[in-house]
Amino acid sequence: MVKVIGIDPGLAATGIGLVQGEDTHLCGYSYGCIKTPSQDKTPARLDCIYTRLSQLLADEKPDLMVVEDVFSLHKYPKSGIDLGKVTGVILLAGSRAGLPVVELAVRGAKKILTGSGNADKEQLEQAVRRIVCAPEPIRPYHASDAIGLAIIGLYRYDRLHRG
Repeated sequence: MVKVIGIDPGLAATGIGLVQGEDTHLCGYSYGCIKTPSQDKTPARLDCIYTRLSQLLADEKPDLMVVEDVFSLHKYPKSGIDLGKVTGVILLAGSRAGLPVVELAVRGAKKILTGSGNADKEQLEQAVRRIVCAPEPIRPYHASDAIGLAIIGLYRYDRLHRG
């Protein structure tokens, strides 16, 4: 049985998704979000994400971590910088936990899960919900995005965990 954690980085909310299974057979899943207070300064928020994720990795002991790759919009360059900082502490937590860590581009993940690299949040959530047979919508979207990343990690585990 393989356990994969997917991470959708965000300074306000970092999505977490865990899946267990073999090959394309999913046996279980869970999800959540690490939220940070907007009134806190960036270093404190990064520390919160790192600390909570490190504890989760120690408790769950996944076999692979899949992280959404950082992207930046020309209209919002500061967002890309903030995402880079968050991704940095996430990658550090994975490395310190001794995990193989893979970064996947969001468009590639969307294409794998929905058939379209341009799928919106709702389309991606619906695809993830279908795959895991969730009876209710998976919210927040950060969590469904993270589950999607973990699903891809599970499906491609043999290839991804080698590097």
